[in-house]
Formats: sequence, structure tokens, C-alpha cells
Amino acid sequence: MLNFVFHNPGKIIFGQGQIKMLGEEIKKYARRVLLVYGEGSIKRNGIYDEVVKILNDNGIFYAELSGVKPNPRIDSVREGVKLCRENNLELVLAVGGGSVIDCAKIIAAGFYYTGDPWDFFTRQAKVEKALPVGAVLTLAATGSEMNGNAVISNEETREKKGLGSPLLIPKFAVLDPTYTYTVSPLQTAAGVADIMSHVFEQYFSANNDAYLQDRICEAVLKTCIHYAPIACAKPDNYEARANLMWASTLALNGILATGKLTDWATHMIEHEISALYDIAHGVGLAILTPFWMEYVLTEENLAKFVLYAVNVWGIVDKDEKEMADMAIEKTRGFFKALGLPSRLREVGVKEDDLEFMAARAVENGSLGRFKELDKDDVLNILKMAF
Repeated sequence: MLNFVFHNPGKIIFGQGQIKMLGEEIKKYARRVLLVYGEGSIKRNGIYDEVVKILNDNGIFYAELSGVKPNPRIDSVREGVKLCRENNLELVLAVGGGSVIDCAKIIAAGFYYTGDPWDFFTRQAKVEKALPVGAVLTLAATGSEMNGNAVISNEETREKKGLGSPLLIPKFAVLDPTYTYTVSPLQTAAGVADIMSHVFEQYFSANNDAYLQDRICEAVLKTCIHYAPIACAKPDNYEARANLMWASTLALNGILATGKLTDWATHMIEHEISALYDIAHGVGLAILTPFWMEYVLTEENLAKFVLYAVNVWGIVDKDEKEMADMAIEKTRGFFKALGLPSRLREVGVKEDDLEFMAARAVENGSLGRFKELDKDDVLNILKMAF
């Protein structure tokens, strides 16, 4: 296990009715906030009214940035920065899923930067300071509520890029599982695929001596496998929604990556797909993951797939290669059973774009650590998935 320093100052306020703590949490940092949300679902399900009442009851001034889309756009970030400056705002409050939280984070960073916030993603600028960020989570998927990561799309350049900074970890996040009751089965499934992919990127590691972290990874995966079908079939099952929501946070708050050389190739490939086609991130990951697994399954990597087969899927007493193949097929079948597509062509991807996406995925160098991938490798995976 590699040396590491783990520090995550994010505060999680978990459970039904915990929104009651929102006002006091905000007032620890600010009296003037930017309320950031998506395309209207929080107004339809009543969460917006709850949040606004709390802001008003606590004498907290707020301006609004609405309409943040899945695969959030840099244009929304720019508008949010402008609102913060015009209204002397002191905190960015995201109410929504990972896209809304990611947007809020870059608004917070952009407030103190005199240039264009897209500069953070082209590495022309570094996040040096940020407004505090708070979150009210409405979708279990990205783990953005307790990490410093953010992914933003640029429609002009047709790019989707990510960054990470400890300055962007939300100061607090309210996680009420009942807020996910109105999430559709398809969105729920895509969120679960996202959670599981985060775990896979850390589980399939170039070093295999982080025993405890691997067992935690397997527990999160088994939690998703157990509760995803229940949440899709019974959207208001609190136990299922609560376990998935906490799994989402644990999957990407830094714990699973401690002491490990993590991979992230699948994520980088998927970013190129959703940059061009604006598909849900979790959908793209569900399609790519089994094909990535098939491609990187070598004699050298076989042992990790056997562990995955035994400890996650309960596959035993077979030839090791057969066990690995069966585990990959179980993964593919699980996503398919949740109603997720299994081929890129099913979500409108054109074969002519595969070469372009492969080239751009590796424009800053090869991908992955579990198995290093060059452009030809990425193209082969995309062709397999097409």
C-alpha cells in the first residue's frame, strides 16, 4: 500500500428531515448566497419551496441561477460568477445532483479569478481561492457532494473536462434520501452505473496490496447490486434510497483511493462521448465498462478479476479465466437489467466519430494505470462498444 495523506473536511448531514439544519449551516459562512439548481425538478417536487422558506426564515439574501443542465455548461458557470459579483454573494448553494454541484464549485472558484473560468480546465489557471460551497443533494451518482472534483462541458469547443482541488470540497451537504424518491428508474440506474464506475476505477488498481480499501470497494459494489433493482421498482423505498445515496458519497470521497494507483481510463473515454453527444454520464459508463474490462483482462491482471468474481458476484469453483469472463458478463447483464443501453449505437453515436474521440481522449498522453491505453487501444474499446 502506498503512502498517503487523507483529509476530507466535508460535512455530511444525512437523513430524512435534515434540511432543517440548512439555515444554521449557511450562516456559519454567509448571509448572501447564490442558489444554483437545474431545469425545474426541484420546483415540481417541492424541494425548492423548502429551501427558499429556510433562506427567508433565516434572513439570508439569495440570487438564483437556474437551468443548469446535465453535463453542465461553462456558460452557466460564467453567468453564476457574474451574479455572485453583482450581488456581493458569499456562498454558492447547489440544490440538485452532481451536475449542479459541479457547476456551483467552478462558480465559486471563478469568483476570485479575473479571467475566463474555462482557463481552469485548459490548465492556463489554477484554483487559488474559492467561495464556500454548500449542497442539498437530490440524486445519488457522482459523489460531488463530498469531493473537490468538477466536470464542465464547453459547447463551443465540444469538450468536456474535469479538475480537482481541495478548495472545492463543499463545506456541508444535506443528504435526505427522500429527495431522490422522484428520480426516474432510468436516472436511478444511470446514477448507480456512475457509482459503480467510480469504484471500478479505484478497485482495478495497478497495485494490489491495499486489502482494506479493496474490501470496502466490494461492499459498495454489492450495495449497489442489491439496492438498485429495489429503488428502480419501488422509488419510495427509503432503505434502498438511503443505502444508494451513502454509497454514492463513499465511492468518491477519497477513502477508496487511499494508498492506491487508480485508473480512470473509462471515465476519460466517456467524457469524449458525452462531450459530442450530450448523453448521461452514467449511461456512457454503463456501456463502456464491460468492454473496458474485456480489453484489459490479461494474464497479468487476471487475479484481480478473480477477486471481483468471487467477492462481488459469488462465482467460485471454476477455471480462473472462466470466472473472470462470467463476472464481466454479470456486470453487463446487471446494467442491462436496469434498463441501460449496452451499445454506443443505441444512444446515437456515429461510427465515423470513434477515431476522433479516441484521438482526443489521449491528446494529453496515454490513459489508465491498471493497463495503459494508447490511441489504438481506446479506439479498439470504442469499436467493441459500438
